[in-house]
Formats: sequence, structure tokens, C-alpha cells
Amino acid sequence: MNEEVKQYLSAAEEDMEMAAMNLEEKLSRIRAGRANVHILDGIRVDSYGAMMPLSNVANLSTPDARSIVIKPWDRSMLKVIEKAIIDSPVGIMPENNGEQIRLGIPVLTEERRKELSKQCSTLAEQAKVSVRNARRDAIEKLKKSVKNGVPEDVEKDAEEQCQKIHDKYIKKLEAMLDEKNKEIMTV
Repeated sequence: MNEEVKQYLSAAEEDMEMAAMNLEEKLSRIRAGRANVHILDGIRVDSYGAMMPLSNVANLSTPDARSIVIKPWDRSMLKVIEKAIIDSPVGIMPENNGEQIRLGIPVLTEERRKELSKQCSTLAEQAKVSVRNARRDAIEKLKKSVKNGVPEDVEKDAEEQCQKIHDKYIKKLEAMLDEKNKEIMTV
């Protein structure tokens, strides 16, 4: 297989891998009824004039399945962290006891579980579209490469290989979605 063809395939696979990683990150931020510190990943707090991720100014832990404890390294950060959580889309009211902040993870209602499942499906579909676009772009480049002297049989083999890579990533995305849905639906 020539270099040009390998380059197109590896670029497509890289794009597909990025779509999978992006989906994984987005799914980890969706609250599934179990305490998970990743739901706080998007929160930034003002620390000495700089916006920092919450994990850079406090220790985050899950002492049990229904709560997250945030223990700031500097007690003066308690109010700032509490306000950042209230203003965030996390949707859980923090309890500040003067030393640490506790987030009680509520049990999800059946309706909320279905909403979250739909949200996950939408995210997975967006990732699948990205994977399909990567395949389409690679195939277009492969077809153009025939004009640049790449033999047709090499191009056809590369297309098949691209399809196999595509199928592998679509399966991976579906497995990630199934796992998240199972997590959401487990009471």
C-alpha cells in the first residue's frame, strides 16, 4: 500500500478515535444517579485571579455512592466553589459545613432516566456522524488519489479497510452508549 493511501486511512482513524474520545468525555459528565466526580469537570473557579478547574483547587472524592465531597486546599475558596457549583448546570445544591462541601446525589426518577438516556443517544448519534464523515472524507481522497496514479485495486482495498475501521468505531460507540444506558437505568 502506498504512503498516500496509508496517510488517508490513518487520518480517518485518528478522526474516528477523536469522536470516540469526545463521546466518552461527554458521557462521563452525565449524572447517572451514582456519585461521579467527572460531573464537576466543566466547573471553573476564580482562584487568585485565574479561572481554574475545580480539581486544581480542591480534593474531590466520593465517600459513598450517593455523595461527592469537595475539600478545598484553601478554606477561603469554600464560598467561591459553592457559588460556582450553584451557577453550573450540575443541578445539585451544595451543602457547605465550613470545612468541606458535600453534594448529595439524588436518586433519579424514571422520567429523568429516560431523558438522560435520550440525551446520551443524541450524543452517540453525533459521534457516529463524525465517524461517518471521517470515512466519507477518506473515501473521497482515495478516489481522487486514483487520478494521481494510485492503482484502482489499491484504492478499492483501502476503501474496504476504511469501511472496516468505520465499523469498528461504530461498534465501539454503540458499546459506550449501551454501557452508559445500563448505568443510567440501574436503580
